[in-house]
Amino acid sequence: MPTVLAILAEGFEEIEAITPIDLLRRAGVEVGIAALCDSIHVTGRNGITLHADTTLALAPATLADCLLLPGGPGVKLLRASQPVLDLARRPYAARRIVAAICAAPTVLLDAGLLTGRRHTAHASVAAELPALLPDQRIVWDEHLLTSRGAGTALDFGLALVERLCGQETAQRITESIHA
Repeated sequence: MPTVLAILAEGFEEIEAITPIDLLRRAGVEVGIAALCDSIHVTGRNGITLHADTTLALAPATLADCLLLPGGPGVKLLRASQPVLDLARRPYAARRIVAAICAAPTVLLDAGLLTGRRHTAHASVAAELPALLPDQRIVWDEHLLTSRGAGTALDFGLALVERLCGQETAQRITESIHA
């Protein structure tokens, strides 16, 4: 079964984290949640506190099939973290999936992963991403998946399910949630 590592920083956008994690777990994917902070309790931008499985510092060193980065104001903490930037480069170099939504594609920019790649992101970071495809809900470019924001979290999550588990599983999940 595929594995995903989601990294949550204080101020993460709850919908952008919870929606894809939920969909992936419905598909049977093993999703580990790592908090960027020293505590396993991470509070999102709207005051919802999630209980992560571990902290990033204590996360297993094994390479997941997918790295998941939600957006929100917490992206500034992801961007400032050298371990996060280094971690983003590892699955990319191994041609595994790196998925970022909302402002999180700027983490990929800082890690040097967007050069020559098609991508989308939230309009609030468009000035930093001149090659942004603003009208696309999700954009796949080889093994990079980007998405615009909270309103596209369902599309983003289902795209991950399809890539990791196949079209049949994605269709079953889509039908089960009446998407």
